[in-house]
Amino acid sequence: MREFILSSFMPGDPDENLRNDDLLLEGGIVDSAGVMSLVLFLEERFGIGILDEELFAESFGTVERITAFVAAKLDS
Repeated sequence: MREFILSSFMPGDPDENLRNDDLLLEGGIVDSAGVMSLVLFLEERFGIGILDEELFAESFGTVERITAFVAAKLDS
């Protein structure tokens, strides 16, 4: 996930420029189109379906939140 975000939205930035608690949307790292790209990546990479009603900042606001969201989807 971190590698995807870094390569897609922060090309050329070193890994340490993205902390797991950085706000992705509010911090300007990912825009609304980027969220859709991230969703497609997660669906393909982890074989999960993500519904429109699941697209909340609580789930996609930080790397930590995305990780927890994917883990919950995989557990269900």
